[in-house]
Amino acid sequence: MRKIFELYAPCHFGLEAILKKEIIDIGYDITRVEDGRVYFEGDDEAIARANMWLRTTERVLIKVAEFKATTFSELFDSVAAIPWEDYIPADGRFWVSKATSIKSKLFSPSDIQSIVKKAMVERMKKIYKKEWFEETGADYPLRVSLNKDIVTIGLDTTGVSLHKRGYRTMTAKAPITETLAAALIMLTPWKKDRILVDPFCGSGTFVIEAAMLAANIAPGLKRGFLSGKWSNLIDKQIWDDAYEEAREMVSIDTNVDIQGYDIDKSVVEAARSNATRAGVMDMLHLQYRDVASLSHPKKYGFIITNPPYGERLEEKENLPAIYKSLGDRYAALDSWSLYLITSYEDAQKYIGRESDKNRKIYNGMMQTRFYQYMGPKPPKRTGRE
Repeated sequence: MRKIFELYAPCHFGLEAILKKEIIDIGYDITRVEDGRVYFEGDDEAIARANMWLRTTERVLIKVAEFKATTFSELFDSVAAIPWEDYIPADGRFWVSKATSIKSKLFSPSDIQSIVKKAMVERMKKIYKKEWFEETGADYPLRVSLNKDIVTIGLDTTGVSLHKRGYRTMTAKAPITETLAAALIMLTPWKKDRILVDPFCGSGTFVIEAAMLAANIAPGLKRGFLSGKWSNLIDKQIWDDAYEEAREMVSIDTNVDIQGYDIDKSVVEAARSNATRAGVMDMLHLQYRDVASLSHPKKYGFIITNPPYGERLEEKENLPAIYKSLGDRYAALDSWSLYLITSYEDAQKYIGRESDKNRKIYNGMMQTRFYQYMGPKPPKRTGRE
């Protein structure tokens, strides 16, 4: 009988519902949802498929343990009681890659990391009858989080963050991560039969993620995962099957109208290189073009974009004109929707109207808002159009 794990995946605060839906869509049951984290159940195949398919999380972790600890002695004893031999072989390389503490009596990340590692070693010395661990095998990094004295220990199955899809080697200023871009697209009602334009496309993240969604390209298809080397927990055939499934699901000949343009020629070239690596260049129209020339003859399209924020003082002076131009061009489009993420506080003022909705989202440490201007839905198609 295959072992069932409790797994969890972190996400941007406020985007838990998007990640929850993704997990359900690939076939797994949610066990609970917290701020910035979604828990679900699955076997070894779930670990491979979650890493392969989830677009809006940075990593997938096995929940190894959860307990209360208010002293370092309690932390040590609880960690030493965990059956680490069920997860880490005698030659495994293990360490605490990250420790965080919120509203807890134990608050020093370095001390938490050190004590957890010591307790793990003590347990494994007894089990494996060894005094020294060479740690020459596969990597087993752990993440420890404390929240109100509750300790959660997760074994990281991913390695390099899932936002690293393998296509983006060149980035523009104020880049948006692939995971956040995918989540924001999925927050909108955009579907592949609707037009999508990003007039500040930068290195192409929004339009590439949209094309990957439209073509059903798994975000993990062109990369590897740390747990791919965990022969003690996941059979190689599971990984082979996950990659094979992902390859078979691709539908690259999907008919779409996805456009990206930017006033900086060099970043348009970067976007083309990134799109080529992602395998979606043939699905995109990428151009060197100013936002002032934004127009489209068709109705019911979408603008989804990450305009300049004005991080430098001299750039800030240009922002009113940029946002006014975007607002003017949007107003001239018939029945379109506009979605933009920005930290610019006067965005709505210069666009010329308040958004229908906006939500606060942290892009890294930067507080931004996702402004949503919702156009009408197209009429339902009848007959064979």
